[in-house]
Amino acid sequence: MYDVIVIGARCAGSPTAMLFARQGYRVLLLERARFPQDTLSSHYIHQPGVALLDRWGLLGRLRDAGCRPIDHQSYEAPGVRLDGFSLPVDGHRTTYAPRRFVLDPVLAAGAVESGVEFRESCAVTDLVFEDDRVVGVRYTTPGGAETTDRARLVVGADGMRSLVARRTGAPNVVEHPRMTSTYYSYWAGVPSHFELYERPGRWIGVIPTNDDLTLIMTYFPQSEFSDVRAAVEPAYLEAVRTTAPELYERMSAGRRVERLYGTGHQENYFRKAFGPGWVLIGDAVHHKDSITARGITDAFMQAASLTGHIGERLHDDTGLEAALERYEADLDDEFSGFYQSALNVAELKPGGRVEMLRKLVGHQDLVDRYFSTVSGACSIDDFYNTELLTVLNQS
Repeated sequence: MYDVIVIGARCAGSPTAMLFARQGYRVLLLERARFPQDTLSSHYIHQPGVALLDRWGLLGRLRDAGCRPIDHQSYEAPGVRLDGFSLPVDGHRTTYAPRRFVLDPVLAAGAVESGVEFRESCAVTDLVFEDDRVVGVRYTTPGGAETTDRARLVVGADGMRSLVARRTGAPNVVEHPRMTSTYYSYWAGVPSHFELYERPGRWIGVIPTNDDLTLIMTYFPQSEFSDVRAAVEPAYLEAVRTTAPELYERMSAGRRVERLYGTGHQENYFRKAFGPGWVLIGDAVHHKDSITARGITDAFMQAASLTGHIGERLHDDTGLEAALERYEADLDDEFSGFYQSALNVAELKPGGRVEMLRKLVGHQDLVDRYFSTVSGACSIDDFYNTELLTVLNQS
């Protein structure tokens, strides 16, 4: 009998398991993959996520793994270019964009060292119910045997296609249609910082990552997914050439070192977060278009929120229910703004935004504060201050 079973050991599950274990609970962490294993990802960790890694004692390991620090961001669209960087969070302004075969084992190791029992290559096949309450999980071991373990709380950190969400019938409480498709790859010999390029119908993201490689991501409207998928490489290269010509020249001087990865299945939703004996976290509870690269940071923040609210209340029925309600309220309070911002960008219609951003040129503090609204270092309400309104109202 465990206190907590966490399904999924990536950027939502491992921190959640780790933090529960540090509170003294007996935790089982199950992962169907065997690390290190890559996964689709935009890699970027915004300042709040970096601050949490430092608080958890894991940031040094990420640095030691050879992930290039990032301290410069640019945004370019027709008629405007902004350069700057987000404001710091808890003293951390530098960010990182680690490969997932680097990040995920670091997180899992942190969980194990905190006392979590970690089992890889274990595929969860079902939940165990008693009187409509989730009381455990069934899963297959690496050897193919089926086993059952029980827990006071089962945490579904098992992604967009969450088994926990399906088996508990967790409904979507907010939902929007798919908006973009994305394809990306890794390039050697392409110097870069954190770069964003936009024109109507296209978005390009450029991020330095491990092994002196550069991640170059292209975004297309969902309506073009079938055509792009049928001829990925020419569509990818043409998107860069026509959206960011200078970047295209740098790419031409470098070389692509991996195949193209991509998806058109970027769902936008919030799900019901919890029920009797279960709770969802990470992509299982909330997913949005990856165009603003918020997934990893949001998962870290949710892990801190969930475990912080539960604290010592796991075995107190009334206290646990209240803690889970507060966690669910946090999801709405903390992530609704980021969700709407991602949808706004994913429309790939930069007209109104570009008009505003042109007026920020020459006002470095406002440029940095704008970048901070995406990172989470500055709220939208704080961004729209007197200084900004004065600049925007100038002819």
